[in-house]
Amino acid sequence: MTVQFAAARTAATSPLARAFVRRRVEHVANDNDINGNEDLLLRAALRHFAQHGLAAASEARKQAEAAFFSGDRQNYDWWLGVCRTLDRRMAEEIARSTA
Repeated sequence: MTVQFAAARTAATSPLARAFVRRRVEHVANDNDINGNEDLLLRAALRHFAQHGLAAASEARKQAEAAFFSGDRQNYDWWLGVCRTLDRRMAEEIARSTA
């Protein structure tokens, strides 16, 4: 008995494969970010977490406090945002103490 292998069907030609392929969503219903800042902060917070692990929020707090005491408001706001993404309570505590 001979065995013959059929060529694999691609998603474009197989009706079953097309049924399981998800279509790309053009507009996300819960997309609340208007200016794209939240996405940048989230990426930065994730990178920071990858570097520092569970101490990432504390490290971001140190960076925010150092920026505040050096008078660098833009850098302070950035690190406060990173800290807020990682630990909202800690960020509120920083904001209260530096206000």
